Amino acid sequence: MTDSPDLSRVALPQDARARLADGKSRLFTSDLSVNEFLLVRQAGFTPVGLVLGSSVYHVGLQVGKWSKNMEMDRLSQAMYHARELAMTRMEAEAQALGADGIVGVRLEIEFKEYGNDLAEFIAIGTAVVGDQAPPTGQWRNNKNMPFTSDLSGQDFWTLIQSGYVPQGLVMGTCVYHIAHRGMMASMGTMGQNVEIPQYTEALYDARELAMGRMQAEAEVLDAEGIVGVQLLSLPHRWGGHTTEFFAIGTAVRPLREDHVIQTPNLVLPLTDGPYR
Repeated sequence: MTDSPDLSRVALPQDARARLADGKSRLFTSDLSVNEFLLVRQAGFTPVGLVLGSSVYHVGLQVGKWSKNMEMDRLSQAMYHARELAMTRMEAEAQALGADGIVGVRLEIEFKEYGNDLAEFIAIGTAVVGDQAPPTGQWRNNKNMPFTSDLSGQDFWTLIQSGYVPQGLVMGTCVYHIAHRGMMASMGTMGQNVEIPQYTEALYDARELAMGRMQAEAEVLDAEGIVGVQLLSLPHRWGGHTTEFFAIGTAVRPLREDHVIQTPNLVLPLTDGPYR
């Protein structure tokens, strides 16, 4: 994980700055659903605007050895750096709105047709301001940056009510080349139920690298743990033997020593149709 950037010095497009200035003086925007919006408000936070960051990135070329399991480190760095650029610009927009954090963050990738190996990395979420300071003094993380979280509004409410607060959306990536098998090895297992240790080892190693990097980011934030972890396998456009393994989750820390977990209540929907 790189050092924390000075968000006040992050260059944002003029139109984005105008939109943010207009939002501060008029109305907020949000991609939260109605239920999420109301629960975020009940948790003690006010949405102040939809914030986003974008980076159109050229992903370079790296060739793996045909018969060797190996990380494609140049591609790993490219995927990580592109996401960091998008995240930082989203955080800079939140900073411009005076936000304490960003909830409901989505990270998306879209490969473009107007250029080989060009992809747009997008980070988008709703910036929020805490109505009151927490017992720990501030909602921001230990880097004095707005916290980020990919939790839904419902999960965010539950987290705050139970005495925890997000610290940051943490991630780890590993682009890995899975070795090809020779013709004789492939023919030797034809028609058999048998494990392929070469493939098992490759997938295991790649996921471990991604998980370890995600955990390292959480440790830098002095987090107690990571919730909502997703382990994704993203082939993109590199062919069947090269895949990005991506780990992402929300790092959290306690607000207080006691954690009161509310007992779930029975809820009956008031809608037409059969009950299941």
